[in-house]
Amino acid sequence: MIQLEMSDIHTQLDSAVEANALLSISRDHILSYLSGASSSVAEAAIRELIDSGDYAELNDRFYQNLAFGTGGLRGRTIGKKVTKAEQGEGGPMGRPQHPCVGTATMNFYNVGRAVRGMIAYLKHYLEQEGEQRRPKLGFAHDTRHFSRDFAEYCGKICTDLGCDAVLFDSARATPQLSFLVRELNLDAGVVLTASHNPAHDNGFKAYFMDGAQLVDEHADGVIAEVDAIVTEHYEALPEEQRGTLRIEGEQADRRYMDRLKTLLLQPSLLHDGGAKVVFTNLHGTGGHISVPILRELGFEVLTVKEQDAPDGRFPTVASPNPENAPALAMGIELAEQQQAEIVIGTDPDCDRMGVVVRNDQGEMQLLTGNQIGSLMAWYRTKTMFELGLLNDSNRGHACLIKTFVTTELQTAIAEKYGVNMVNTLTGFKYIAAKLQKYEEGIPAEKKGNYRELSEEESRALRLEYSRFFIFGGEESYGYLGADFIRDKDGNMAAVMFAEVAAYAKSQGKTVAGLLDDIYEEFGYYLEQGKSMVMEGAQGATQIKALAESYSAAPPEQIDGVKVTEVRDYTKAQYEDAEGDTIPAAGMIRIELEDGRAFAVRPSGTEPKIKYYLFGKETPDSDLAATKERVAQGLERLWSALEADAQNRMKAQ
Repeated sequence: MIQLEMSDIHTQLDSAVEANALLSISRDHILSYLSGASSSVAEAAIRELIDSGDYAELNDRFYQNLAFGTGGLRGRTIGKKVTKAEQGEGGPMGRPQHPCVGTATMNFYNVGRAVRGMIAYLKHYLEQEGEQRRPKLGFAHDTRHFSRDFAEYCGKICTDLGCDAVLFDSARATPQLSFLVRELNLDAGVVLTASHNPAHDNGFKAYFMDGAQLVDEHADGVIAEVDAIVTEHYEALPEEQRGTLRIEGEQADRRYMDRLKTLLLQPSLLHDGGAKVVFTNLHGTGGHISVPILRELGFEVLTVKEQDAPDGRFPTVASPNPENAPALAMGIELAEQQQAEIVIGTDPDCDRMGVVVRNDQGEMQLLTGNQIGSLMAWYRTKTMFELGLLNDSNRGHACLIKTFVTTELQTAIAEKYGVNMVNTLTGFKYIAAKLQKYEEGIPAEKKGNYRELSEEESRALRLEYSRFFIFGGEESYGYLGADFIRDKDGNMAAVMFAEVAAYAKSQGKTVAGLLDDIYEEFGYYLEQGKSMVMEGAQGATQIKALAESYSAAPPEQIDGVKVTEVRDYTKAQYEDAEGDTIPAAGMIRIELEDGRAFAVRPSGTEPKIKYYLFGKETPDSDLAATKERVAQGLERLWSALEADAQNRMKAQ
């Protein structure tokens, strides 16, 4: 009977392919999925979509297998169309009972294959390293639909397959997993999160033993192991060979918070109460650590009560993305009522932070990721020199790190203070790889157990033997101010930015006024992030073709201005400021004769192609007029790029 039913499905899928309603690769993935899935929901959901003729939905679910990008695996956990089989009896907070069926979606099938692939890779890696022991993995999750279920499932698979697992007792920020991996000397870690993506998404963000996201070498190895797994079924080891499960909670929080406190450079700024801060975690994990630590440090912190509670629906915002003003609207309203200086918001897994500040006119002003990062880079560099932590004799061993698509204002700051600026590809794992390099640059006999050193001890060693990392970040609202964590950290960023606000207040300035002072000194820099969203199987094809067109036929002029330089990271190998080879990547950067520039790259985590626009000008006596001229120049640039992109897609 089952063979007959499967034969029937095969026939229907073949007919859909012949009618060009279904991609052949989708058919192959559907059949492979059905043969390997253990849940009866899978077949029922697929049958329902076939019977309704919804092949567009089937293509979106099965056009590919999820692959690691800049953030690991990420995809829908709730389909555009929820089948009756998936809805079942329903789940908490309005979600379906079962996650979205598909090879291109986040479900127990893909999560299980991913963690089993990681385990297989780790066992092989440890064996090659001559270590005869069971792997140790840590797991964390945010507040999204199915996140806790996925995390517990991963922990069970680990112990079943002879690994030790550590799991937080409830939702935690992504960077806390990075800290835990390093602190407990785990071999790997996973966070079940889709960061600031829409509520229907979830993801599997993988970390290696250095506490950083998997770099290409390890990611490729894990993917090879995952691809070799074609079934959801696995055999658990005998009871005596299984691993252990350890739950972490308040004590782990306390250790993390105590280390975060070392980020504060001038505690004296808080003697008069620091700044008044409104904080919102947008129904995510940020309030678990950021609120208590800011209060412990002496800041007056108000929270948006309606957004405090964990809720994977993110019901009070259209998108849980703190870089967008609408997401922070309730925080802004509270700040106006209470006359707070700043509003801080973090995304659901608290690795990104957005900020709104009160300007000189008393209005609330949303800052870009580039502006937030530049304020912290400037303040921390300047203050470290003023405190004597950095000086003429050691500045050559200090550095700022940013991505290629992050503002050049930070380069100007580095040049002014005589410290190194290092650029990396997009993805915080590349910044983390630099931090690992600096750690390994310290002689083994000098550093002992590096992870147990205090911030003062590790800084002294890096300044003498390697490089000391002052601050790093990327334009997409990710920041880091110390190397005991190897990923962007919204909790850490909240501490660092609150200190900037306290410093501005001590100088009788607003944060916006402080930023204008920086522009007056270093030049006015403006950046804009734009994107074109193309979802599903067809969208993925369009994004790929459009991105490749810039490499195949780069423009000779844009907005009537001649192109002076093309840096194609897909074709050529470049070296960074330290002489390290930059891996090939799907990005191209183009400079224009008038000083404007732009970069293009497909997103590694979302169905979009991203554009980064850059403008700059030396301010004249009227900074406001300078700002307007640069902004208009970028508006014209984007209009020209949109028209050029449409022409490229028509030619495909």
